[in-house]
This record gives sequence, structure tokens and C-alpha cells, in this order.
Amino acid sequence: MSLPELDAAEIEKLLADHPAWELAREGKAITRTFQFADFSEAWGFMARVALQAEAQDHHPEWFNVYAKVEITLTTHDAGKSGGLSQRDAKLARTIDGLL
Repeated sequence: MSLPELDAAEIEKLLADHPAWELAREGKAITRTFQFADFSEAWGFMARVALQAEAQDHHPEWFNVYAKVEITLTTHDAGKSGGLSQRDAKLARTIDGLL
């Protein structure tokens, strides 16, 4: 079952509400880079995000090197070929709230 993609106005609102996130993948994803003091702090943040992502049944794509964490959100089953959905907006809000 395909989820509805966000329309242009909804994407604009998402970015206005979460200005640290940027559009990626030709508007089909959002991404944000987080910088922490050290690996332990970055890993702790990732663990908190993982618990929330599992609870929401929506899992981020991420990359971690030492104190840096890059997170990309997209909904693979949104629309015909993937894109942004309300799941991404909700998880971005949750992640921002963990900081």
C-alpha cells in the first residue's frame, strides 16, 4: 500500500518548521547533519533516535563517523517511487525534540 506524498505546500511547511533539515534526492528526502562532542554522545543520540524510530515504525537512513551523525528521511513506499510523507515530518519533529 502506497502512502500519500507530501505536496509542495506541505514540504515548504516541513522545512519552515524544521529549518536545520534540507531537501535531498531531488525533493524526495530531507537530510540533517548533527555534530556532537564525541563518539559516545553521538552514539547515545543514535540510540535514542533508534528507539523512537522503532516505536513509529519508520526508520532513518544514517551515517556515523566519530562525533558526526547524518540522517536522511524518506518514505520508500510513498507515491509511485518514494518521497516525503507525514511519517518523515513526524520523525523529524521527534528527532529535533531529542536535542
